[in-house]
Amino acid sequence: MPHLAHIALIVRDYDEALAFYVGKLGFTLVEDTYQPEQDKRWVTIRPPGAPAGATTILLARASNEHQANYIGDQAGGRVFLFLATDDFERDHAAFTAAGIEWVRPPATYDYGRVAVFKDLYGNLWDLIQFSSGHPSTA
Repeated sequence: MPHLAHIALIVRDYDEALAFYVGKLGFTLVEDTYQPEQDKRWVTIRPPGAPAGATTILLARASNEHQANYIGDQAGGRVFLFLATDDFERDHAAFTAAGIEWVRPPATYDYGRVAVFKDLYGNLWDLIQFSSGHPSTA
């Protein structure tokens, strides 16, 4: 059955991206393999606590100026990625302590508790704890 294996996130530099996603957000480094034929690395990460088969984020270093223009704006200024949590307050506090920049403060809606943060490049993310019974919790 088809499923999403990876989502590419265009980055300026692998190591600075790893320092942010692994170092500040606590993501797990799944793979970091150099590919000499293309002079690039295959770098995948997944959110902390995500199961081994979960969709990963492929950190894709921009390889030309056209791609570099999209670093930090892959969704045209909209929230791009949604990081679900089972404990909003814990993760919001941890991210705040790590120096994450919040662009919208925590708010509670019928679908759950959410706040919006910027990654190191400016992409917008939701940190969200879905309400019990919401389809995204199934």
